[in-house]
Amino acid sequence: MTYFDALETRSADERAADQLTRVKDQIERASSVPGACRITDHTVETLDDLAKLPVLRKSELAAWQSENPPFGGVFTSNVAHIFQSPGPIYEPGGISHDWWRMGRFLHAAGIGSGDIVQNCFGYHLTPAGMIFESGARAVGATVLPAGTGQTELQVTAARDIGCTAYAGTPDYLKVILDKADAMGVGLNFSKAVVGGGALFPSLRQEYADRGISCLQCYATADLGNVAYESPAMEGMIIDEHVIVEIVTPGTGTPVAPGEVGEVIVTSLNPDYPLIRFATGDLSAVMPGQSPCGRTNLRIKGWMGRADQTTKIKGMFVRPEQVAALVDKHDEIVKARVIASRQGEMDTMTVQIESPGGDDMAYAKSVTEVLKLKGAIEVVAPGSLPKDGLVIEDQRVYE
Repeated sequence: MTYFDALETRSADERAADQLTRVKDQIERASSVPGACRITDHTVETLDDLAKLPVLRKSELAAWQSENPPFGGVFTSNVAHIFQSPGPIYEPGGISHDWWRMGRFLHAAGIGSGDIVQNCFGYHLTPAGMIFESGARAVGATVLPAGTGQTELQVTAARDIGCTAYAGTPDYLKVILDKADAMGVGLNFSKAVVGGGALFPSLRQEYADRGISCLQCYATADLGNVAYESPAMEGMIIDEHVIVEIVTPGTGTPVAPGEVGEVIVTSLNPDYPLIRFATGDLSAVMPGQSPCGRTNLRIKGWMGRADQTTKIKGMFVRPEQVAALVDKHDEIVKARVIASRQGEMDTMTVQIESPGGDDMAYAKSVTEVLKLKGAIEVVAPGSLPKDGLVIEDQRVYE
């Protein structure tokens, strides 16, 4: 087996030492930009100290950018492209080697200099097309910048050019293959790298039955590649140039190993040093090391959205408010808000994980913090599910 570089198989101690040096450099870069840095405590002596730093959310990026477009004067250098995501939020793109770090994923998928990649990610305003094209260049592959739509032309191009690999959303490859079948055209795809949507096991198996090995990655417009599958297909391996934490939604507090929580990413890209950036996605750390020999941490992949904001009795309840409720009482371990219906009325129950405490005091805090009254249930520590939910909506809409 060959690896993209030696970083993939280094020891945990080597990786931690390198990451600590680089994250200190990132903090220094961010701190040098007036008004851009929320970091006041720079005493990061170990990677665990990252948990002391504030979480950066997209809403903050949007606020900065609106004051000083396109990037609010923060965090950027070496910008070759400017992209737009819903919000709108603007992201920079560089053209230096493997700027979004997608080459590592394509290499793991077996794509290299002999391949022609039909890149069906969008090139219009959003960065996904360029992200995957950059990765293809990093491994020496040729790219057909196909974008989305015009499926019959996609089939014709794939046949005429002899495309061997597909890049795009998981389901669009099936659209192309089905159209090719309808046209009586044989295609040469043997590899697929996908993202931007769920890769269901049945769909992966359908591709495998056609002789196409399909692997997926976890990437965002702001961060580039965060994690990726290898042929072992046991979870997703964290990229070597990011640091991933799993925290309780609405907070920056790390969860216990293996628990579901929000994915927080610190990018080590010096051109765009996002520190403790909240993705809004849920995942969990997997124990052990990948059978493929890559030694970095693994996560279970996308497990839902962390933004569980829910309207109850006409008022929004947010994960940040649940976190604030927990912080009001030292003895509370965690809390869970449950929205349900009784007849035609919304009801709210707040389950509080605590060794004891005063129900009346908890009820008062719930009213103060959540701005709503609700039933209080005190449960023993360790009783609440470890599924990443702090707000559970049990209402059924018919």
